[in-house]
Amino acid sequence: MSKGNFIIPYPENEPVLSYAPGSPEKQALKAALKAAKAQKADLPMIINGKEVRTDEKVAIHPPHETEHVLGHYHKGSADHVHQAINAALAAKPKWEAMPWEQRASIFLKAAELLAGPYRAKMNAATMLGQSKNAFQAEIDAACEFIDFLRFNAVFMQRIYEDQPDSNPGIWNRVEYRGLEGFIFAVTPFNFTSIAGNLCAAPALMGNTIVWKPSETQIYSAAVIMELFQEAGVPDGVINLIYTDGPMTGEIAFNHPDFAGIHFTGSTRTFQYMWQTIGANIAKYKSYPRIVGETGGKDFVLAHHSADVDVLAVALSRGAFEFQGQKCSAASRAYIPASIWEAVKERLVAQVGSFKMGAVEDFSNFINAVIDERSFDKIAAYIDQAKADEDTEIVIGGGHDKSKGYFIEPTIILAKDPKYRTMCEEIFGPVLTIHVYDDADFEAVIDLVDTTSPYALTGSIIAQDRQVIADVTIKLRHAAGNFYINDKPTGAVVNQQPFGGGRASGTNDKAGSYLNLVRWVSPRSIKETFAPPKDYRYPFLGEA
Repeated sequence: MSKGNFIIPYPENEPVLSYAPGSPEKQALKAALKAAKAQKADLPMIINGKEVRTDEKVAIHPPHETEHVLGHYHKGSADHVHQAINAALAAKPKWEAMPWEQRASIFLKAAELLAGPYRAKMNAATMLGQSKNAFQAEIDAACEFIDFLRFNAVFMQRIYEDQPDSNPGIWNRVEYRGLEGFIFAVTPFNFTSIAGNLCAAPALMGNTIVWKPSETQIYSAAVIMELFQEAGVPDGVINLIYTDGPMTGEIAFNHPDFAGIHFTGSTRTFQYMWQTIGANIAKYKSYPRIVGETGGKDFVLAHHSADVDVLAVALSRGAFEFQGQKCSAASRAYIPASIWEAVKERLVAQVGSFKMGAVEDFSNFINAVIDERSFDKIAAYIDQAKADEDTEIVIGGGHDKSKGYFIEPTIILAKDPKYRTMCEEIFGPVLTIHVYDDADFEAVIDLVDTTSPYALTGSIIAQDRQVIADVTIKLRHAAGNFYINDKPTGAVVNQQPFGGGRASGTNDKAGSYLNLVRWVSPRSIKETFAPPKDYRYPFLGEA
C-alpha cells in the first residue's frame, strides 16, 4: 500500500501554440486533418471498456462541408443506457478505493498524452467535427483540456488537505468520499474541453460516469475516450453512449442510484432535468448533485471614456470567434453616441476583413455553425431584423447552407434596447448594438442588469476608474465572470473560474476547486484515544 504525503507538481497553464507558417505544429495539424478526411471513422460506444456496435449507424459530416462523410457512429438503445449504468455501478467500489494519487496519475498521464501525441489528432477532430479554426481548437481541445486535467489533480489534493482541528486526546479528520451511485455527464458540442472535463472532474474524485455527448460532438468525443483509455482509466469508470437524449434522461433520472448530473447545454433542458429530478426525489438513495452551466446573453457596456480600439476588438473577437457559439460570446452591446461612429468605423473594417470558409484553409477566421437547425434559427433572427423598421444591419446579414452552414458575422443596430436580439440567446455570429445618449449611462447600467434572465459573462469598457468601480458593484449579480477592458470570453483554468448565476446555471466554477467539491460527500471521523468509562459528569456531585 502507498504511504506518504504526496505532493502533485504544481502546473502552469499549457502554452498556446502559434501555428505560424512553417511551424512544426502547423505541419502536424495539417497532416492530421488530411489523415482524418482520408478515412471514414467507425465510432462504437464504449461500455465497460468494450466497443459496442449496433445496426443503426449515423453519418457524421463537417458543418462546413456537408457532402463529406467523416464516418459513422453507432446509435444506442435503452438497453445500452442500462448497460452503461450497470457498468458504472460495478466499477465504483474498486475505483473509489484506489489511492487518490493513482487516480491523479491517470489523468495527469492523459494531460501529457494530449500535450504530445494526441494534440494534433484532438485538434483535427474538433476542427472537422465542430468547424473550429486552428486557434479556437488549440485553446479549447488542447490547452484548456490539458489545464483541466492538470489543475484538477492539484484541486483534489487541496480538498483532501482541508482537515478540521482536534482537541487533546481526540483526532478529528474528514474523508472526502465519492457520491453514492453514478454520475450522468451530458456534454455540449461547442467545447471539446468541457466534454472531457464534465466526465473527468467527478471521475477524479472517485465517481463513475455515464457519458452522453452531444450528437454534433461525437467525432471528437471518440478521441477523448481513446485518450482516457490509453491513460489507464479502468473499464466501467467512464462509459460513452450515443443514445437519444430524452430516453437516456428518463432512464437515468428514474434510477435509485442516480447520484448527480454534470451538464452543459440549454437552459430549457436543464430546467426540465431539475424538474424531473425534483419529481423523482423520493426514488433516490441520496439527494443528487445538480451541477449545470447553461445559456447566456452576454453584454459589453461601453462608457464614453472607453478606448475605441479596445472596444472594437473586444466586440469583434468576443462576438464572432467560433461563430459566436460560446455561451460567453458578446451578444449585446451598449455604446454611447459620442464614440459610436468611431467604433462603427473600426468594427466594420475588422469584421469586413474576416475570411469565411472551411477549416483546412487556416486563413479563414470564420467557419460554419454547427448544424442545420442552428443555421435556420440564426438565419430567422437575421431575416427578421432585416424586415423590421427600427433595426439596421450594420454589416453582414448573408447566409448560405448549400455547401455548409455558413452565416456571415452580422451586426444589428437596434433603436429599442429591448428588441428581441438584445434579449434572446441566439448562439451564433450575431451582435446587437444599442446606441445610447451619454447622459443616460446610469439608466443603461440598470438596463444591462434587467434585460436578460441570464448572468454568465459581461464586460465594462472604460478608462474612468470611478465608472469601473461603480459598474463592478452595480452589476455584481449580472455576470458570474466579469471583465474590465476585455472581451467577455476566454476564461482560463485556475485564472478565471467559469460559471454564472440566474438562468445561466449553478455557478459551480469549472476550472477551480469549487467544482470538484460538488463531487464528494464528506464524512467526519472522530477518534477518541482515552474514552470515558463512567457516565457520570462532575456536575452531579453535591459536595
